[in-house]
Amino acid sequence: MPCDSEHLTASIETATAIVRGGGLVVLPTDTVYGIGADAFDASAVAALLAAKGRGRQMPPPVLVAGPEMLDVLGLDVPQPARELAARFWPGALTLIVRAQPTLDWDLGDTGGTVALRMPDDDVALTLLRRTGPLAVSSANRTGQPAATSAQDAVDQLGPRVAAYLDAGDSPGGVPSTIVDARTAQLAIVREGAIDAATLGTVVPHLARAADASGGAGSSSAARTSTDPSAGETNDDEGAGRG
Repeated sequence: MPCDSEHLTASIETATAIVRGGGLVVLPTDTVYGIGADAFDASAVAALLAAKGRGRQMPPPVLVAGPEMLDVLGLDVPQPARELAARFWPGALTLIVRAQPTLDWDLGDTGGTVALRMPDDDVALTLLRRTGPLAVSSANRTGQPAATSAQDAVDQLGPRVAAYLDAGDSPGGVPSTIVDARTAQLAIVREGAIDAATLGTVVPHLARAADASGGAGSSSAARTSTDPSAGETNDDEGAGRG
């Protein structure tokens, strides 16, 4: 059963403490439920990957609370990517950017990139404002359907997760759109909730990753976002179904 507002506020406080202590939490988003960990806690990220039953070759995306995090976590973010974030964040848009090399984190085999998204969900954003960036993947075991309720996540992840934030059924269905923004020539890696025509109203002439030189299809961050695990062509909160 979803929490009432008072109980949900208390649950968010508990989840915040768990994240800060290196634990895992399940949280709602505007697509499906996600399993999250402090992005700067390598042990917590490793535990997240283990909970899902996946390895370092499929690093999780990172959810953020605001567009300003593009410059905190990303390096030399192209202006077209900023324009997309200004228009579609919060929302179902994931941007793959070059990661700041000075960041003290270990998300897995990222190839120096990170997939970022700002979800359009009040509970998720409240938690993110308290915890800072979270490494988040869809709340399911690899190869199983993505969770569209907290109970779905409990059924798959059980005691591997310390806290479950229940905000009712998630919208589910359509994953985020993923754009490779490592260079000024942006390319669509996966077309999801935001179609190419809509993106084109902000940034015309977007390429497809398969057609772009050095396209994201070869990057670890792109592999993160197109992980076959959330149905799983739609995995990854923040990337996929996120």
